[in-house]
Amino acid sequence: MGHSQTQKQQTHDRIVEIAAQRFRELGLNGLSIANLMKEAGQTHGGFYKHFESRDDLVAEALATAFASSNSEARTGKSATFKALVMAYLSKRHRDAPGTGCAVAALVNDMGRSQPDARALYTEQVCKSLANIGRLTGKGGDAGNDAAAIVSLSAMVGALGLARAVDNPALSAKILSAVQDFLIAQFDEPLEKAD
Repeated sequence: MGHSQTQKQQTHDRIVEIAAQRFRELGLNGLSIANLMKEAGQTHGGFYKHFESRDDLVAEALATAFASSNSEARTGKSATFKALVMAYLSKRHRDAPGTGCAVAALVNDMGRSQPDARALYTEQVCKSLANIGRLTGKGGDAGNDAAAIVSLSAMVGALGLARAVDNPALSAKILSAVQDFLIAQFDEPLEKAD
């Protein structure tokens, strides 16, 4: 790859990274191409040197956001169900949607999204369910058991509510109540292999 091709790829990757963060912060319709390109240090017209359409950008940005979440899961940051719940339903995660879970940040956007974006989102939900099923030891059909579904639904919903309310005490209570409930209901240590 020549120097200009390398630079073009670096610029492309930077645009996707910024979009992945801003979509989680602002929603899929909250970010304009003009503002994205300005933040990336590019012109609005330069967008089409990198993407055929906004939908292409959305798909790449979602894939990047989901890859980040999956990387954290693989590196063991949440080696237990309790650790996952505590990290997911934390003040730190609540206050950093741009670097947090894209499943939670974009849940309300996905029903109105293009089929490609919904397919990526569905794939990520399935991966999250499988991970939760593995951590609880209740994983069955790719983690799509009741414990995993209830856990993921409760965590995504609680995080959304905690971000939405304007009362800091209520926000903290939502996070802690759902933490306590999920841990009491589903945190069973995995049996160790002999």
